Amino acid sequence: MTGCATRPAAPPASGDRDGPQANPPGELLKVPDAVPRLESIRVGGPNKPYEVLGERYRPLTGDDPYADRGLASWYGRKFHGRPTASGEVYNMYAMTAAHPTLPIPSYARVRNPANGREIIVRINDRGPFHKGRIIDLSYTAALKLDLLRGVAPVEVRRITYAEIRAGNWPKPASEPAPTFTPDAATGAPQRETTATVAAVTPLPAPSLPPAPVAASTLGNGIWLQFGAFAKLDGAEALRQRIAEADLSLLPLLTIVREAGLHRLRAGPFPDADEARATAARLRSDSGLEATLVEKR
Repeated sequence: MTGCATRPAAPPASGDRDGPQANPPGELLKVPDAVPRLESIRVGGPNKPYEVLGERYRPLTGDDPYADRGLASWYGRKFHGRPTASGEVYNMYAMTAAHPTLPIPSYARVRNPANGREIIVRINDRGPFHKGRIIDLSYTAALKLDLLRGVAPVEVRRITYAEIRAGNWPKPASEPAPTFTPDAATGAPQRETTATVAAVTPLPAPSLPPAPVAASTLGNGIWLQFGAFAKLDGAEALRQRIAEADLSLLPLLTIVREAGLHRLRAGPFPDADEARATAARLRSDSGLEATLVEKR
């Protein structure tokens, strides 16, 4: 199963509702907020323009400020353990969120104006695709804002690189301590997307890796090839190594069956320059070698 980086998932069928797990872990109010750090924003992949339900979305790809007000929803057990648009695994108990256009990855401060509570989340998924909603929070993020009872207004502001470098993003020291508990919250809004990361609690076993595909099924374009193996195990081991080196590449990695070999490729890239830049970065950072392949 692959992530939804290149094509966000459609909303679930009518009546297919999401919600909390039967026995959520305790101490969720003590889960720390996401800690903003400088992460490169890659052009393409989960940041490519896309269309859902007839609406076109063009994600931000630069270090641009962003602020908006609108409705927040949350998503839980239905997507727990499944890949997000970034390729990361969604953990409903981590401090993450889905947004239609904020860069993946990036960080945002979310405020509940009804009670003044604020949190910081890491954006690693796309959604929600419902008119009026601007962000889809993880279960724990919604819990800490006291938003588990349903869709509610929030204020969202992206934390820029400049703010991260200057350390201007910490939450105010005067933030009131929450007094509510998970058991007091009931109800769950409809879920419109898949979604997110970290390991506060154990996740379900991951899905099996995607099966190899025939070379004839690949789209035309620029690809990077990392290796060719007689046995599938070799290609899968290299795929895991590359994903560990750069998680943003996971949705782009494909094992291709061609001429009796299993070839590990990533792509397609928007152009050869970006493919070469990616190859150079992997070589410099992780010692991984790749060759450019153009499929016509």
